[in-house]
Amino acid sequence: MRLSSGRSTKVERDAHPLFARYYARLSVAAETRAGMAGVRRRLLGGLSGRVIEVGAGNGLNFAHYPGTVSEIVAIEPERSLRALAVEAALRAEVPVDVAPGAAEALPVKSEAFDAAVLSLVLCSVRDVPRALAELRRVLRPGGEVRFFEHGRGGGRVMHLTQRALDRTVWPPLAGGCHVSRDPVGALRDAGFELGPYRRMLMPEKGPALPTSFCVMGTAWRPPGDTAAGGN
Repeated sequence: MRLSSGRSTKVERDAHPLFARYYARLSVAAETRAGMAGVRRRLLGGLSGRVIEVGAGNGLNFAHYPGTVSEIVAIEPERSLRALAVEAALRAEVPVDVAPGAAEALPVKSEAFDAAVLSLVLCSVRDVPRALAELRRVLRPGGEVRFFEHGRGGGRVMHLTQRALDRTVWPPLAGGCHVSRDPVGALRDAGFELGPYRRMLMPEKGPALPTSFCVMGTAWRPPGDTAAGGN
């Protein structure tokens, strides 16, 4: 599919090359050691049609898309991760187009996709409401969102720890990541209809860290929604 050139992506301002190299190594190890390959299969199972994946990273999801998906447009702002995603796209069994872009200004036309995938991305976008408004724009009415995100969890002490990390050292160290955001609440506030979702710890066995509290689920752009139109 042709990508729109009418929206500025401003991707280079969000570059975190040192973190990107670390993340690329860590994420590959997590496929087996932390069970992430199984999470990706559950996240993507049953998808069909045109899919946009926002924040595709190094493309580890690509191998798990079912054959019912006709096309994937994968948006990734970080240059080094995007290069790895291009390599992964060449190995994928479904067509994948990897493109630069920011979640807050997706370089694609409105209502162009049947489904969208958010996988560990809302923690690091600069403007979550704007990013989710963009997601509504590019999904057709009734389009599906599959999400796997980490964020706020645990008891009072853990909440305080997460907020303290977000105010101090964690975002600079982790490529802009925040550990105390509420992805389910953000999707609801952005006007998506929430389907079933499951809270989980990652890894499922081991100590609960500030980054361990995850949620996987489904949401939809409401079928009668016309508020997110435009180009």
